[in-house]
Amino acid sequence: MFKNLKKFFYSKILRRKYYRTGSCARCGKCCRKIYVKTHNHVIKDEKEFNRLKYLHIFYTYLTVVDKDDIGLVFCCSNYDEEKGICKIHKKRPGICRRYPQEELFTMGGELSENCGYKFVPIETFSEVFEKIKNKK
Repeated sequence: MFKNLKKFFYSKILRRKYYRTGSCARCGKCCRKIYVKTHNHVIKDEKEFNRLKYLHIFYTYLTVVDKDDIGLVFCCSNYDEEKGICKIHKKRPGICRRYPQEELFTMGGELSENCGYKFVPIETFSEVFEKIKNKK
């Protein structure tokens, strides 16, 4: 029963398609390949990013390192390569606390192979298939 209640809560109330499982493996790859999402879109140009720097101090820690089909790719200067930790971990912003977010995952963002987090579908393929089959 708890499993069904959890499934209902995540899928119907939170409108999620995946459970986020696991924990941080401290690989640091998420700090070196960051997409920044505001409102309904991922930042795609530096002009928009420069405006964001005035809204929150976190954006001043980011450096543009690439651009791909999804948007601008950033690297955070607060990741300590030697120690494998964030220099501001206790005061890290919401974007880091909520990592990884389902929205970026479903938009094409990937978790690194060594990442301790995983996304597990709330409904299995067979459950989705059964629903479609029963509607016919």
